[in-house]
Amino acid sequence: MSESLLVCELFRSIQGESTYAGTVCSFVRLAGCNLECHYCDTSYARSGGILMTIASIVEKICGFGTGLIEITGGEPLLQQGTSALIRDFLERKKTVLMETNGSLDIGVVPNGCIRIVDVKCPSSGMQHSFLERNIAELKRDDEVKFVIGSREDFDFSLAFIGKHSLEKRAILLMSPVTGMLPSSDLAQWILDSNVPVRLQLQLHKILWGDRRGV
Repeated sequence: MSESLLVCELFRSIQGESTYAGTVCSFVRLAGCNLECHYCDTSYARSGGILMTIASIVEKICGFGTGLIEITGGEPLLQQGTSALIRDFLERKKTVLMETNGSLDIGVVPNGCIRIVDVKCPSSGMQHSFLERNIAELKRDDEVKFVIGSREDFDFSLAFIGKHSLEKRAILLMSPVTGMLPSSDLAQWILDSNVPVRLQLQLHKILWGDRRGV
């Protein structure tokens, strides 16, 4: 297996987001991104990276000994080898998550991988980036995430969920932008609207702040 990927970092940590938050997880953070979100907290992954073969990535990650693996970025779907990497982990009976910014075709992701798909809200500056045909690709165990930095973002999210009946298609997550919106405000808006979403806090940031590799 000689195909290679540009890798930002490989590490083992506590999963900080998604419905798997709180569990031990190994992470493959790939380098490169096609968006420039105003609040990006992984800007160091936008460029650079070390070229690694898929075989060497798999060896390193499997050495961590976890059953849960997340492929993230950057934007993983920018690299053609991402699907092959996911497939290798699935063949090893791992639970695989892949987080994507929603702007690229999620249909290329192998069956069995749980896709965590961002829908960018206005405060990101990238609210027109979502590839709407991805909605038809969603499966019930996929997760759709809205990162909320303002009331405008929240209202945008409600309209998007309603327009596409997203609650019938996937698990829905809302997360406040750290430093922009108090989590208690978002919690109250969710309570007031009764929207069927899961409030998500970034557990890794609560535990370790802005450290890399956690």
